[in-house]
Amino acid sequence: MEFRSLLLLVFGISVYFFCASVQGRVHNHTKHKHGHVPISKISIPPSPAPESSFPRPDSPSDTVFDVRSFGAVGDGIADDTQAFKMAWDTVCQGDHVSESVTLLLPEFHSFMIQSTIFTGPCKSNHVTFQIDGTLMPPDGPDSWPKGAKKTNWLIFYKTNGMSLQGGGVIDGKGEKWWNLPCKPHKGPNGSTLPGPCDSPALVRFFMANNLTVQGIKILNSPQFHIKFDGCKDVHINAITIKSPALSPNTDGIHIETTQNVGIYNSVVSNGDDCVSIGTGCYNVDIRNITCGPSHGISIGSLGNHNSRACVSNITVSDSIIKYSDNGLRIKTWQGGSGSVSDVTFNNVHVDTVRNPIIIDQYYCLTKSCANQTSAVFVSDIMYSNIKGTYDVRSPPIYFSCSDSIPCTNLTLSEVELLPSNGDILSDPVCWSAYGTLATLTIPPVFCLQEGLPESIITSDIDRC
Repeated sequence: MEFRSLLLLVFGISVYFFCASVQGRVHNHTKHKHGHVPISKISIPPSPAPESSFPRPDSPSDTVFDVRSFGAVGDGIADDTQAFKMAWDTVCQGDHVSESVTLLLPEFHSFMIQSTIFTGPCKSNHVTFQIDGTLMPPDGPDSWPKGAKKTNWLIFYKTNGMSLQGGGVIDGKGEKWWNLPCKPHKGPNGSTLPGPCDSPALVRFFMANNLTVQGIKILNSPQFHIKFDGCKDVHINAITIKSPALSPNTDGIHIETTQNVGIYNSVVSNGDDCVSIGTGCYNVDIRNITCGPSHGISIGSLGNHNSRACVSNITVSDSIIKYSDNGLRIKTWQGGSGSVSDVTFNNVHVDTVRNPIIIDQYYCLTKSCANQTSAVFVSDIMYSNIKGTYDVRSPPIYFSCSDSIPCTNLTLSEVELLPSNGDILSDPVCWSAYGTLATLTIPPVFCLQEGLPESIITSDIDRC
């Protein structure tokens, strides 16, 4: 009996050590499989990275760096600028085994940073700036550092192959900027006072190629919400931009000297143009955009200060513009040169919009712009299947073209615009406008002239 008890005791001890050994091997295996992502030597984090709600990668195809591991607090109060700079240095310039690198702003956190430039090119061709939480600037001009420029907040410079994406928010906290007394009608008794009036664009991409912006919400910018200057191959999809209808100069998406752009499946409501297209832009495709309240979708303004402007191959299709001061607009200053050509507006629904279709070659922000003979040449513009209602305070179609360089080859097909109130159709307005009615239109555009003007035939027009 004692011998049997001794055997059982020995057996139990053996089983215990065997299980402990197996458990240790399993633990070591798990630790190896899910080890922490290596940290770049460029910016050593001040403390170990806390666990993130964002799943860590199980394969070397992607490396994720949580900004909190570099000291970012994310409480909406602390200044996290330095943490973001260190994180960016690591993400952009670190030697990573993986093909793709992600800088993560986790959900349920609000990160406040000062105006910052994120500079490339990066060593990885696939860098993702993943916003799942909230990112915001200091609250108003008085909170910005003394002497700091107030023209841009976030700048991404030469960040080729970058994606700005996520389910989070960039909140511009623009209200204190909009209410500066130098802004229109914000001074005493509705006046506009002189004085410093710089307000920052919220996000600017500068000289960067192969960019993606997807999924994020951009709110309440002090000025332009997102800008692209000198960029190529830009893809924007499923973003939301929102600010109040009376917030000044808060263009939604602005592109300048930027080519091969796609803007898709997005919603913009703001105090200025939903999309504005500046000089040097071509091959731009805008599709399935819901725009308004706003100032519409605009090409221009172009030719300011007697400058040369070139815009071509622009398409806007399958979109909605509602409760806006303008619809589909081309605007140029007197005295400019260059051309706007090969523009198609197709299948756009308008709802209570002033100037649903407008070309304005006498664009001026004051009442004192001098008359000038030179102008940006506007030609080959197609309006197809533009239907809906217009605000009766402005004509449904307004072509105000240059006396010396008229607009040519304007084509209207399946255009039906009815008043949003009442049943009396307003007459279109045409000045120096030449083109073709491919179908009957509502209202009839009898003022559009046929053929080409003599001044175009005999002049050496500056075509880009």
